Amino acid sequence: MDLRIFTEPQQGATYDTLLAVAKATEDLGFDAFFRSDHYLRMGDADGLPGPTDAWITLAGLARETRRIRLGTLMTAATFRLPGVLAVQVAQVDQMSGGRVELGLGAGWFEAEHAAYGIPFPKDKFDRLEEQLAIVTGLWATEAGKTFDFRGKHYELVDSPALPKPAQAKIPVLVGGHGPTRTPRLAAQYADEFNIPFASVEDSERQFGRVRSAADAAGRGADDLICSNALVVCVGRDDAEVARRAAAIGRGVDELKANGLAGSPAEVVDKIGRYAGIGSRRIYLQILDLTDLDHLELISSQVQSQLS
Repeated sequence: MDLRIFTEPQQGATYDTLLAVAKATEDLGFDAFFRSDHYLRMGDADGLPGPTDAWITLAGLARETRRIRLGTLMTAATFRLPGVLAVQVAQVDQMSGGRVELGLGAGWFEAEHAAYGIPFPKDKFDRLEEQLAIVTGLWATEAGKTFDFRGKHYELVDSPALPKPAQAKIPVLVGGHGPTRTPRLAAQYADEFNIPFASVEDSERQFGRVRSAADAAGRGADDLICSNALVVCVGRDDAEVARRAAAIGRGVDELKANGLAGSPAEVVDKIGRYAGIGSRRIYLQILDLTDLDHLELISSQVQSQLS
């Protein structure tokens, strides 16, 4: 089971804060640092000092880390044109020496689009499907050849399909709870399927749909990684768990029901339940980015037991 650190910087974080978390992620032996792609805070957080752009952040971290994978859960297809996104991600992959992964989703948070003048189309899923085809098609085009695409929303003519990423293939993540189209897109385009904030039971059902779609697409049973994203709140004792829960404005019982919360032993046990249904990777949603001791505890008393 891989453990990855997943941050939500729109809730309030500077680049320096994210850099400190990324370096701790690397030093403590976690597999990857991922971040959300949002421009507006959610809930009661103040969001100060303001949003940071996902791919600008990852470009910086690409030069200031050496081992960890870097990526997004999920880049919003509404934020960027697919040709430009392919260039951006390929460049960051080069800057990192081949450590980038792209999570690409349809986009959903209408308020942030209104706040920053970003169009919020009704047919977001159709656009996502075309973006997946274009981004992966550009990267897969042989050097010296051109790429063309004509869809309902995007048209590319004689694209040189450059630059190329450092990796032979950048891993692509598709995720969500949709019962039909989401599994099909994952089976067609993704290397990994991620379900966010879902119970073991709901995850098992969705993983089953994804595996069925992959089988229908002629892919092998182990060809598509299944993963979860879950909020995490670990403490050495009940008081420490309660303190960390209060720091993120959540209740302990709710966190235990809907995430990975409690003592290291409790969290290891619950991760084991996800592993039992075929989850191979957990993205640990860290909401208090100033609490690096939390990462150290997870590394020393949770991750160590999983390896």
